[in-house]
Amino acid sequence: MLASRPLPLSGVTVLDLGQIYQGPYAGFLLAQSGARVIKVEPPQGEAARTRGPNLAFAMLNAGKECVTLDLKTATGAAQFKSLVVGADVVLVNFAPGVPERLGIGYEDLCAVNPRLVYAHACGFGVRNLDGSPTESTIPAMDLTVQAHSGGMSTTGDEHDPPLKSGTAYIDFLGGTHLYGAITTALFEVERTGQGRSVEVAMADAAYFTLATHLNQWQKTGATMRNGNRHAGLGMAPYNVYECADGHLAIICVANRHWRSLLETIGRRDLLDDERLRGQSGRSEHMVEVDALVTSWTSPLPKFEAARRLQQAHVPAAAVRTVDELTHDEVQIERRAIQWISHPDLGEIPLHASPIRWHDSELAPLVANRPLGADNAILDDLI
Repeated sequence: MLASRPLPLSGVTVLDLGQIYQGPYAGFLLAQSGARVIKVEPPQGEAARTRGPNLAFAMLNAGKECVTLDLKTATGAAQFKSLVVGADVVLVNFAPGVPERLGIGYEDLCAVNPRLVYAHACGFGVRNLDGSPTESTIPAMDLTVQAHSGGMSTTGDEHDPPLKSGTAYIDFLGGTHLYGAITTALFEVERTGQGRSVEVAMADAAYFTLATHLNQWQKTGATMRNGNRHAGLGMAPYNVYECADGHLAIICVANRHWRSLLETIGRRDLLDDERLRGQSGRSEHMVEVDALVTSWTSPLPKFEAARRLQQAHVPAAAVRTVDELTHDEVQIERRAIQWISHPDLGEIPLHASPIRWHDSELAPLVANRPLGADNAILDDLI
């Protein structure tokens, strides 16, 4: 058996000043790609840690060393700059202007380390096109960016108020894009020897999730909120259907999916129904189509209904609960989900990076380090 290759970011050192989700997720991805990630927190801990032991913090900070510095003091800022001398990346998601006021903005730090990649996760941007700092003072949280970026206006049912996503997807879109920005900038450093500042605004990343709604808006000048149905009411079946023990999501993108669905549910008699043979006809008769599908799904357990449709190559999936997800035997077998023993939380499920580096071992998932556990790193600094 061939020896495992080192992970691609082995030898890269990252100073992670991230808070809550967006910044820490980028740091987690870097750590899972082999980087040494040093989480730098204020003496009381970053905001997510101060909520007490919690699974979200453990999930996003596995594999990171942890030090505390008071960057509001001259000593703390000087110690941080000493760390920067030996670092490759500084990752922040402070509000615009805060790093500069602390004396740890890009200009301050590139004077210390010209090869430094300085990555700023933000809500709405930190620099204007001319390089000047933005004046944005809008607090950038996942909820407010969902509202600001238009996604919330598309979610929910027609006659109900706008609805936020049940998940904090904006934060993780931002963190994922920041990881890509950092690794691209590191590639440039290797080619040119010169570092750079890079930013990712969550609002910018969110725009692309509106692709279907933008298509509808371009054609009609408006968008609709249709709950679990297709955004433009242009596809059927496309919905979440009741089962005996939960719900099942089904989408028939192509006519072959519709024909396979009819075969599976025992309605071959409808294969030649001219009203339903094409997507536009099924969309016009959406209520009838949904009722037809529900009549088949409602007496069946959700996983059994999903299995039958999947075997027929119909895009379908049971709506799984978080408990069902975390006990997924397939994901556990491939070590995507790993149950570990945490000193404060007991047995918890952590998820490995979605990125798989073939021929390299997975980076270990371990309990997050206590606040300041690695402060010995600071002993020899200024």
